[in-house]
Amino acid sequence: MNNYKRNIYYRGVILLNVLIFTMVAVLILTFFITWVTSSIKIARITLSKEQAFQIAESGVDYYRWHLAHAPNDFKDGTNNNGPYVHSFYDKDGNIIGSFTLTITPPITGSTIVQIKSEGKVNNYPSIKRTIETKLAIPSFAKFAVVADDFMRFGEGTEIFGPVHSNNGIRFDGLSHNLVTSAVASYDDPDHTGGTELGVHTHVNTTGSGVNEAYRPLEGGSVNPIPVRSDVFLVGRQFPVPQADFTGITNDLSLIKTNATSGGKYLAASGKLGYHIIFKTNDTYDVYKVTNLTSASSSCSSDSNGGDSSWGTWSISSSNGETFVGNYANPTNGLIFVEDNVWVDGQINTARVTVAAGKFPDKSTDRKSIFINKDLLYTNYDGRDIIGLIAQQDVSVGMESNDSLRIDAALMANNGKVGRHYYANSCSPYNHRSSLTLYGMIGSSNRYGFAFTDGTGYNLRTIIYDANLLYGPPPSFPLTSDKYSTISWDERE
Repeated sequence: MNNYKRNIYYRGVILLNVLIFTMVAVLILTFFITWVTSSIKIARITLSKEQAFQIAESGVDYYRWHLAHAPNDFKDGTNNNGPYVHSFYDKDGNIIGSFTLTITPPITGSTIVQIKSEGKVNNYPSIKRTIETKLAIPSFAKFAVVADDFMRFGEGTEIFGPVHSNNGIRFDGLSHNLVTSAVASYDDPDHTGGTELGVHTHVNTTGSGVNEAYRPLEGGSVNPIPVRSDVFLVGRQFPVPQADFTGITNDLSLIKTNATSGGKYLAASGKLGYHIIFKTNDTYDVYKVTNLTSASSSCSSDSNGGDSSWGTWSISSSNGETFVGNYANPTNGLIFVEDNVWVDGQINTARVTVAAGKFPDKSTDRKSIFINKDLLYTNYDGRDIIGLIAQQDVSVGMESNDSLRIDAALMANNGKVGRHYYANSCSPYNHRSSLTLYGMIGSSNRYGFAFTDGTGYNLRTIIYDANLLYGPPPSFPLTSDKYSTISWDERE
């Protein structure tokens, strides 16, 4: 009996152990199966997330390709507003997902296109990845100053922004950005002696002041090139590729066409030109210029120096102009004047271009733009942009503000940006205190607001407006027709 009970007891213990181990095995197996299933699901979800990301990125790539072939099409080849949905195929031609594009076209004057691409896969439609990118075409306004001729920046010039010339540069001021030239060396026309570096300075290495004579230390064959961080804070570089000025005439003609059809066109005045005064309420006044200030006989006799376009270029304060009208800023931002034009005033959240020219283009009939009073922005975050494009010169007249500020991108197609020479006999207008430019300068010929005898503006400060690179004034010349990526972000 005792043996029988003992056997039953052992059998019960064995059965209990078997049940326990079986339960543990089942639990382990269940956990393992659950883990494997979860791992497979997580792997599939991870794969789907990556696929959704790749699909979203392919949407961005697709529209970059589309803009390369149709740079002004922001409706995906349709006449409909987005979003635009495209199926995505695998290598076997099976649809595995889709991307949805939302295209935001550039605002007036800008070249920045915003693309939002949302990618998803069919297996997990709830999984979505979104990429937002901005594409833009760089404008000609990528320099603080750019010229197709020799340039000289004298003492008292301070420039915040890149500087470039297709010829040589003498820089005796202070540059806060890179200074570049398209030539390795050149013969500076301002003095005799040998060739000098494509970008060189006459600022003394010790002490202070400028040495006007030829500088052997800046000679064209000097190697290595002196650093001169006292003048070039970021450095100098030469030779580099030229800036292309050849297409600007065509741009000016196109501005006339677009201003005539959708902007404001002012025909020849029959007088001396027009005066445009911008206002902060998105309007501008137009006056017809009838009389200019006359220079004294001594001023006119010794200050023109053979300059055929010399004059006071200052509107007479007495019966110098007659009111034409007040107009709303054009929706396309373009004002074309088939005459000379004076521009000043202030804008507030406006983007406008004023262009002056006469076609067909003849060297004796080319028109200029004059700025004698402040031309100002209200906002300096890219919302306010002014472009002034002249067929000939962009010039500051004799009776200009003693302290003058110009907020604009200035482009002289065939002439120069600067001020005529007014000798000491033109007192008190021979000497002006300070000129501040916030924007950029593009000058076909040699630029300048001051002269070596101390006349002109004593202090010249040029501050590059970085908003101009991808958000230039309406119809401002571009450097190419190809879009570049300026930002890329993934959005949750």
